[in-house]
Amino acid sequence: MLTQSQIEEFDRSGFLKGDIVLDEDEVERLRRELDDVMEGRTVKKPVLNHNMLGGGTLYDNMKMTVNERVVQIVNIWMASDAFLRHAANPRICEEVAQLCRTGELRVWHDQIQYKPPLSGGPTGWHQDHPLWPIIQPADLVSAWVALDDAVIENGCMWMVPGSHKWGNHQKHLASDKAFKPYHKQPDLLPPGAVVEAVPFEIKKGQVGYHHSLTWHGSPHNRSELKRRAITVHYMPGHIRYEPRAEHPMHDYVRVKPGELLTGDDFPLVYTAPARESAG
Repeated sequence: MLTQSQIEEFDRSGFLKGDIVLDEDEVERLRRELDDVMEGRTVKKPVLNHNMLGGGTLYDNMKMTVNERVVQIVNIWMASDAFLRHAANPRICEEVAQLCRTGELRVWHDQIQYKPPLSGGPTGWHQDHPLWPIIQPADLVSAWVALDDAVIENGCMWMVPGSHKWGNHQKHLASDKAFKPYHKQPDLLPPGAVVEAVPFEIKKGQVGYHHSLTWHGSPHNRSELKRRAITVHYMPGHIRYEPRAEHPMHDYVRVKPGELLTGDDFPLVYTAPARESAG
């Protein structure tokens, strides 16, 4: 459970480092499962398993070489029971529920991002929610758990403190040659906004939380270290299906526009315990 000061830090910054939530054996189990899914050895399949830099995306706002790649797997939980159990990790879910101020959490989707040694490419500066054009409002919180130490040398994430309070600026985000973020039309930012990124180094097995509007990105991995991580994007109970454009999860929606996004493909992983009656 998070302390009040941790919740206040998240509210102020839009991100928060949590504790170690996976031990050595749990990390190794997920690594093995990841290898099986990446190599296509599982019977069940994820929604996506590809090089996210291959076709050009909204993440891709940096220049890259031909051989760079970031392996992206969306909804690995659909292919792996171990990753489904991870999505329902009691401590993670309880802490995300605290940050969301909700009594119910569902999985929007999960996401692996693996930056291989030497050839790991960048994940350009972005906000998550603008890339999810079929859900509202922008109240989701993501839990990013490192399967290797994520440090500056191997392309850890960087965050812009307070940026989750500035609204949707996805189409204006860019990066300079040193991977520093900037806004293409800074006059659109609120008064006093400071665009200054800080590294978000996370130890193996540790969780980091970030808001779905927080500006973040990660540079190349030029080291000889792997950089593997599993992110679960959690929806509080009031998230609605509000389609505005296409998204890979569109085909899995079984509710009507305007309705709460529920269903087996968006599993319920947390319900707040009922309070005991007094007396």
